[in-house]
Amino acid sequence: MSRLLLFLLTNLAICLLISILFSLLGLGSILSENGVDINLEALLVMSALFGFSGSFISLALSKWMAKRSMGVRLIELPQTARQRWLMNSVAELAKRAGIAMPEVGIFDSNQINAFATGMFRNSALIAVSTGLLNTMTEDEAEAVLGHEIAHIANGDMVTMGLLQGVLNTFVIFFSRIIGFFIDRVVLKNRSGFGLGYYLSSIIAQVFLSILASIIAMWFSRRREFRADEGGAALAGKTKMIAALKRLASSTSQSELPGEFAAFGISGQRVTGFKRLFLSHPPLEERIRSLQEKKIL
Repeated sequence: MSRLLLFLLTNLAICLLISILFSLLGLGSILSENGVDINLEALLVMSALFGFSGSFISLALSKWMAKRSMGVRLIELPQTARQRWLMNSVAELAKRAGIAMPEVGIFDSNQINAFATGMFRNSALIAVSTGLLNTMTEDEAEAVLGHEIAHIANGDMVTMGLLQGVLNTFVIFFSRIIGFFIDRVVLKNRSGFGLGYYLSSIIAQVFLSILASIIAMWFSRRREFRADEGGAALAGKTKMIAALKRLASSTSQSELPGEFAAFGISGQRVTGFKRLFLSHPPLEERIRSLQEKKIL
């Protein structure tokens, strides 16, 4: 319930902040003088409703989507020694982190990977790949589990959802403002919505969405360092570094699809402009950062 309240309060705060900013800048008067007859407050509320509702719905359905899109099989009654170890390890790490026992599942993939998802801190899901279970040692796998538990304990799913909602709001709002400006001020259209509005707002939304994605991925990379530190604190710094080194030496690692990528453990090796769109920092940077931290 507290996280739902946080969603609503953040939504209201963003609307209030932008309204105050527009009043200080006199944007409403400037647009009116140029023939742009729009209700900025109503547009802002509409943008926030659409921006946050999409993020909220995605977060609410995240566990359901993970189970179906990734083919996650929940472990309800462990069938093997490895599954029993997995369940016991998650239970112990969750206890250390002060959260409720998450659901635990396995998905088929030769890649070494895992992810955490879920709307609530005490009803999350942790899923690991068969490649991770078959390849990593117990110490390395425990560190990965600690990393995912840290994501949950830190509230990263909700935090990323809030950030995405804020970014969505700005993208929708400013793309419409740009569309109105081009259509009414530049093209001098005075009857309804012209072609200039639709084209310019679509183009603006594409470019603003790219900028929003860069911001979201930058924030995701910052939280990844925090999750590494959390995993080290829960499972041990040596184990966490060993797990990251195993990932770095693996030739089959890659990003998880869609929204689950930001809460996984693995990542891609890319350079140049593409780095801006990575949800995870390069593993070498993560290892170096963790080595510099004073964690037992």
